[in-house]
Amino acid sequence: MSSLDTRLSVLRGPAPPLPHNARTLAALTTNPNCDRRALLDAAGIDKAALATHLDLPQPLRRSQLALDYGIAFERQVTDPERGALAPLLRQALQLPLHQASYKDINNLATDDGTSPLGLRRAYTSSCILGAAEHRSEPHTLLDHPVLTLTVAGHQTYLEPDAIAFHHDDVFHIVEIKSFPVIHGRPDPLKVAASLTQAAAYILALRELLTGRNLSAARVSDTVILINPRNFTRQPTATPYNAAPQIKHLSRHLARLHRLPDLLDTLPDGTTCDLAPGPDGTPTRPRDELIATLATMKPHYTPDCRHHCDLAAHCRTEARNRGSIGALGPTVRDDLAGIDTIHTALDLADGRIRPSPGNEDIAHALRHAQRIHETLRKDST
Repeated sequence: MSSLDTRLSVLRGPAPPLPHNARTLAALTTNPNCDRRALLDAAGIDKAALATHLDLPQPLRRSQLALDYGIAFERQVTDPERGALAPLLRQALQLPLHQASYKDINNLATDDGTSPLGLRRAYTSSCILGAAEHRSEPHTLLDHPVLTLTVAGHQTYLEPDAIAFHHDDVFHIVEIKSFPVIHGRPDPLKVAASLTQAAAYILALRELLTGRNLSAARVSDTVILINPRNFTRQPTATPYNAAPQIKHLSRHLARLHRLPDLLDTLPDGTTCDLAPGPDGTPTRPRDELIATLATMKPHYTPDCRHHCDLAAHCRTEARNRGSIGALGPTVRDDLAGIDTIHTALDLADGRIRPSPGNEDIAHALRHAQRIHETLRKDST
């Protein structure tokens, strides 16, 4: 075990590490300045377990009904008897008819979709490399493939919905999502989130090819999203350029190499071990765990509530500090250079003089204060 692994193991405690997946990797891009999240995720610490022990409310999750709908839609699209996926990709990628072949890697060892990840990963690699090196017939569709991506020095299993092999020797990632495309217009935020997840698959596929001295350019920046059309279950396929998301995710994965520096900022022996008792219930005092988290620098924004189990704890910390960031990125950007709400209020009231470079912000705050006073007088 490397020195870095040992230090992360101490931080995590005896619990097994939680593996990354495409969603957790995508979450890295939503708040890249949060050292706390970087450390907890790199160590594979169960943030949901920490939140439960601290009695924190959980972030918003998709309902079971929505999850069931998504599973049903994916099964409909990939059902080989209905054969919907191949025609969709022929249209989106201009695949010639004779190249339409299909392989469901989920059913290698059994017929119930329970093939082990390692077996699926090995078979996926064999199919991809065989096709890339022209040693075998290229499968147009690899359903339920498994790839690996190196994250902070460790191999992480990733499971794209499908990989399409183009006749020009270019691979494409296919993602099946259950949010609809209404009159040709999908939800842009959901599209962006889907493309960030797909970017992880693209990087993993490129890592596989470059490991055999093949060009990373053989994996396209174009991602095919398959969604329900309007208010039906009729699928439609749309190509999207994921190059911005690929660059964004690559940059934040590279930031994980700063882990030794982040670990150096922690006191010796720092651990998030919940120390379970005989019945499995954590016995560690909450105040002790809160003190441990306080050694890791957070970067709270309101968006954290949607993707981080510890968001409520970090929000309380930010409010207690009077952090400008707790008010959201718009306010934080507008008040760039001012760290706390207390300082902003003092500038607005004229109790302190602005530092060089903050004169315009101070003027805007005082103007807003005058408007507020006028409106308050008018309302009374």
